[in-house]
Amino acid sequence: MYDWANSVYSLTITTAVFPIYYEEVTTTADGNTLVKFLFWELPNTVLYSYALSFSFLITALMLPLLSGIADCTGKKKLFLKIFAYLGAMSCAGMFFFEGSNIEFGILMVILASIGYSGGLVFYDAFLPEISTVDRYDKLSAKGYSLGYVGSVILLIFNLIMIQKPEVFGLESGSLPARISFLTVAIWWIGFSQITFRRLPSNPFNRKASDAWLKKGYQELRSVYREIQGLPNLKRYVLAYFFFNAGVQAVMYLASLFGAKELNLETAALIQIVLIIQLVAIGGAYLFAELSKRKGNIVSLMVMIGIWVLVCVIAFFIKTELQFYGLAFLVGIIMGGIQALSRSTYSKLIPKETEDHASFFSFYNVTFNLSIVMGTLAYGSIELLTGSMRYSAIGLSAFFVIGLVLIQKVKVKSA
Repeated sequence: MYDWANSVYSLTITTAVFPIYYEEVTTTADGNTLVKFLFWELPNTVLYSYALSFSFLITALMLPLLSGIADCTGKKKLFLKIFAYLGAMSCAGMFFFEGSNIEFGILMVILASIGYSGGLVFYDAFLPEISTVDRYDKLSAKGYSLGYVGSVILLIFNLIMIQKPEVFGLESGSLPARISFLTVAIWWIGFSQITFRRLPSNPFNRKASDAWLKKGYQELRSVYREIQGLPNLKRYVLAYFFFNAGVQAVMYLASLFGAKELNLETAALIQIVLIIQLVAIGGAYLFAELSKRKGNIVSLMVMIGIWVLVCVIAFFIKTELQFYGLAFLVGIIMGGIQALSRSTYSKLIPKETEDHASFFSFYNVTFNLSIVMGTLAYGSIELLTGSMRYSAIGLSAFFVIGLVLIQKVKVKSA
């Protein structure tokens, strides 16, 4: 249910409405996309890419310590609440971003991203504590699928409000889009209460002490030493770093690609995002079933191979219809690769460990650093070439490296 609660951020804020709104309010009437931010002047989409990179870098730096503290004190659910409320309230703050206050808007983007990605390490760490190994794939897929369904429901509501504001007694313009940012905050906070009530607070009855900061570092060092003795897990984390860099960059910047390179209208872009989300529900279960029959690694290799194809196709597409077709293909593999990546990592963690938050901190640090790499590469290639098409083709290198590395990973059958 936390997937149901926080996935509205992924869809409305990072993928569908906010990036399109941001691109519109930071582009002048004569088509100039350069924006002034502090002491720099750079293209609006490049600034957005760099803001995401910065937010995930900050998260990656602080999460290892926080997860160590969470494990040694039994406070995973408390940290999950803190990051959830930070993310949701930052989304609410986006209501006040109107384009001219670019510094404020970018600050809200960064804080919302930290709240979302920061909460994931504590949320994901509950998977081995509430499920048996044989249900990891299915439960992980169910979480992502519920997230897609919930986020689509809210997006459809917001789409109607943006396209038909008079139905809600609103004037056309930026107000409907800004209200949609408020709905994300309300949805995220409201439905996360189900998670906060039902998840166990301290399943291993850890006792907090005054030396929690010191113990947080000790916990982290202990898990790091343990991972050094798990070469299979190390290989998987490295492979995940590369292919996830490509996956997340595509997800975060696809709508900006459609708006800038194909000049698609807002309605068309949001419809494309809806297609991706709906198809992703089936994709999550499809590849969970493939992993059951052929194993996790084979299933991941198939999806990574398709991601390479997606990057190549993106370089050549010219029409809106072609973009719709590409969106359908992305949807099939997007749900599957996210769900299976999480459950595969769960299977590689030692069964006897109780330090799930610390183990998942390495997973989420890898997640965040890979997004830093992916979005930074995407923005930098656009800055150098002047085209997001070259950014798309450049991402294929991340998938190819990930595909080569993951072939060496062995996952025992559940």
